[in-house]
Amino acid sequence: VSDLRPSALPGSFDVSRSMFDLRSPPHRFMKRYDSVSSVPSSTSSRKDSQGSNRSLDTITLSGDERDFGRLNVKLCYVSSVEQIWITVLHCKDLSWPSSCGENPRICVKGILTLPKPVHFKSSAKEGCNDIEFMETFVFAIKLQSLQAVRLVFKIQTQTPRKKTIGECSLALRELSSLESSHWLDIFPPSK
Repeated sequence: VSDLRPSALPGSFDVSRSMFDLRSPPHRFMKRYDSVSSVPSSTSSRKDSQGSNRSLDTITLSGDERDFGRLNVKLCYVSSVEQIWITVLHCKDLSWPSSCGENPRICVKGILTLPKPVHFKSSAKEGCNDIEFMETFVFAIKLQSLQAVRLVFKIQTQTPRKKTIGECSLALRELSSLESSHWLDIFPPSK
């Protein structure tokens, strides 16, 4: 697995270098692992109470036990040019309503909740257990303005129709020049 943490890149160009690395294909050193083991997810299975193997992807939970997935993002503020860098990395273990089909196209819409909100959206990817976005968004905004707002992410299906299937958010109080990684729990969309 490639180490994308800023400590692996010395000097003052940590952010621009690491962002560049995320966008340069191919990601041939990255390997997908299931969240509950170190076994590649395509081969992982679990025995149920009758002793038969079931793929982890087919196990469904009901009610409060249900996991809506997690979103991995990286944030950095480059004070010399007053820019916030937002990188949408992964969406793991995402669940969606059956009405959306088996593999809907999924995108992540971001909103900086400033008095005049700033919107951005990732490209749409095919829905699966581990969706890689690896997309960076850069906005020139003063740090003082950002520290009082939230960064909201809406997970949306594009096909068969546009629908918000989950959301998560993050306060920007502690933005700094050090790139920080965040795993955000996705919740059902608020009414």
